[in-house]
Amino acid sequence: MTSNKPPEFIEFEGEKIKLNELLQNYKTLQQEHENLHNESRKALEQYRQFQELKPYEAELIKMQEQLEKDNKRMIILFEGRDAAGKGGAIRQVTHYMNEKHYRVVALGRPSEVQRSQWFFQKYVTQFPRGGEIVLFDRSWYNRAMVEPVFGFCTPEEHQNFMRGVVGFEKDLVRQGTLLIKLYFSVTKEEQERRFEIRKGDPLKQWKLSEIDVQMQELWDEFTQRKYAMLKRSHTSEAPWTIIRADNKHRARLNAIKVILNSMNYDKRDTGLDYVPDDEIVISGAREIELMQQQRIETGKFVG
Repeated sequence: MTSNKPPEFIEFEGEKIKLNELLQNYKTLQQEHENLHNESRKALEQYRQFQELKPYEAELIKMQEQLEKDNKRMIILFEGRDAAGKGGAIRQVTHYMNEKHYRVVALGRPSEVQRSQWFFQKYVTQFPRGGEIVLFDRSWYNRAMVEPVFGFCTPEEHQNFMRGVVGFEKDLVRQGTLLIKLYFSVTKEEQERRFEIRKGDPLKQWKLSEIDVQMQELWDEFTQRKYAMLKRSHTSEAPWTIIRADNKHRARLNAIKVILNSMNYDKRDTGLDYVPDDEIVISGAREIELMQQQRIETGKFVG
């Protein structure tokens, strides 16, 4: 009777090789090939994105040179929930900029001395000189969202801020500062996904704080604060621009377009498309309308 059992060894070029080992090596090579293919696709996509951003980053250099030439000041606020991509967007905006003419400012919780001062004082000390851009990675709007949610300020301090911020920004703009306010908006599901990536990546775990862990639980309260902030502080003098940021590349590209459209500068490349994607860039006024519609349809704000 002939056995259907496969041979334990096969002979190749005079050498006996275990069939099980050969099959295991084949599976390993197959997996490595698939991984390499996926990495290649990822690298190609990253290269494509890099090439797409490059001409707009060149325009940012021209804009920066114009600010220096005219001795103008620019402030850009990067606001939004944790893991919304604010830091990555700032790094993209400043990638090729002249380091002598921009600063990134990320201030922590106020000290006891700062708490005894006028609230805006610690921010004013960081404001740009003529020809400089200051990018705030979170700003005075901490007092509109993060601080009241976590009890880092009193209800009275929060209300004083909400009453005073509009006049503060109007004065800032009236005195010649270009103020750009960007709010990076992600869905609850995308924020959770990014938190999970941070948990599993030793190179990103430092980004995950105890406060971050609570962000998902406090989602609805943050959404309420976001609505109140937009409703109060979106003005014609200092409007908010909302950046839908679930797709990081599209968010960064469109944020750069918003910044470039904020002023006129020499040698602008007229061959580029400066029109923001209306699926990504939403005016503050439109976001308020959408949130009001969500509340009517679902009984609460969504995001």
